[in-house]
Amino acid sequence: MIIKTDKDEILDFSHDASNFSGNPEAVFFPETILELQELVKTLYQENTCFTISGNRTGLTGGAAAEKGIIISTSRLNKIIEINRNDKYIITEAGVTLEEIQRTAAENGLLYPPDPTETNCFIGGTIATNASGEKSFKYGATRNFVEELEILLPQGELIQIKRNHFFANNLKIKILNYDLTLPKFNMPEVKNTAGYYCAPDMDIIDLFIGAEGTLGIITKAKLRLVDKPGKLISCFVFFNNEEDALQFITDVKRKSLLSIHTNDFTRLNALAIEFMDKNSISLLKDNPLIPHNRSAAVWFEQETTAEYEDLILNELWELLSKYNVDDNSILYAVDDNEIKDLKELRHSFPSKVNEYISAHNLKKLGTDTAVPSGSFRAYYKFCKDCVEINNLQYVIYGHFGNSHIHLNILPKDEKEYNLGKEIYNQICLKAVELGGTISAEHGIGKLKRDLLIKMYGEDIVNQMKDIKQVLDPKMLLNSGNIFLP
Repeated sequence: MIIKTDKDEILDFSHDASNFSGNPEAVFFPETILELQELVKTLYQENTCFTISGNRTGLTGGAAAEKGIIISTSRLNKIIEINRNDKYIITEAGVTLEEIQRTAAENGLLYPPDPTETNCFIGGTIATNASGEKSFKYGATRNFVEELEILLPQGELIQIKRNHFFANNLKIKILNYDLTLPKFNMPEVKNTAGYYCAPDMDIIDLFIGAEGTLGIITKAKLRLVDKPGKLISCFVFFNNEEDALQFITDVKRKSLLSIHTNDFTRLNALAIEFMDKNSISLLKDNPLIPHNRSAAVWFEQETTAEYEDLILNELWELLSKYNVDDNSILYAVDDNEIKDLKELRHSFPSKVNEYISAHNLKKLGTDTAVPSGSFRAYYKFCKDCVEINNLQYVIYGHFGNSHIHLNILPKDEKEYNLGKEIYNQICLKAVELGGTISAEHGIGKLKRDLLIKMYGEDIVNQMKDIKQVLDPKMLLNSGNIFLP
């Protein structure tokens, strides 16, 4: 096993994409699961805190160790099996999402969860229940996890299969550990805030989205689906924001109707993504971007050659209501152009992260979602909060899921502190409306206070009790979700 202690060598492991920094003493690189297991047992006996690090693409400080050592999963990087007939893949935790997607595609299959950072490790995406733009149609990672191998904090290795092990009301038994789930109502929106808890739940779901606080995901069996025959992909630029928002409302309504009637000949979106005028201005030097537009929507839909023209005709007819002409549309006709449009969408958060790093500030980007009926009012509330205070911002996000990423771009520490107050107001407003403070990024170390405000101290303490049964010394991923 490689162990690095030189500060220069482990500098990259001291922070994640949120720019939250820790102070690890060393980084360990186990090369087998057995080696990892022996390391964890030793660390637990020695009372040493250990933080699990994937590829550090997270946005909540989860991979940054405030104390103790870091264990990197980068050497646990084997795809063990892909089964074309039964449509699954078995992989170790350190395989990148990009490699899994590529391997699936080579076998005529698709792994739908699609976070922005495709160089993230699959273990990290399971630990955070990651989603991305395809979540409008497919939902989050949880929907595709069939089996997990998990190393518990004290060194026991367990296997959990979906549909095999269930809670007894709110009681769960794992080996000799007796767990009690808190009783509360999770918001009925896309949500990764705290533990997934429900009466009689599948036990595998407790570990998905637990941000590595209950155990280390070492291997996973993931469900795949057939790769679509064709993909419609386009960027549409609107002259005013209201048209873009109403177009999204129309597409959602038509897509939900298609799902309800099982009609594959009509609009049935895969992704519905929004970018405001400030987001567009980040890419003003890109020759593909039309000038002086107020908003953009990225739309994708899976289809077949048989139905493609029918769907395109319906899409163009809808767009004509909003005075969209050919010069306002970037339409992909082949795989390379589809890839280019996807990279264009992903360039928005990349530009924001570059700004944050250049100003050496922690990220102030919301990850909130609210019920669809409240979304338009919530969107206006968010914009008003930053504009009244004259703060620079950009808004983009998965508007098909009523999920908004408002990123405040402070110029200095004073604006950062003001922005943090506004960020908290925006998150609490989402909770007030029945939504969540975290739709896909998790809690990590940056949102611990907000989790308490979302669920209340009693419920969060009951979640913490679950961790303390499995990890009585609170050594694994110390500081994530809960204060140490």
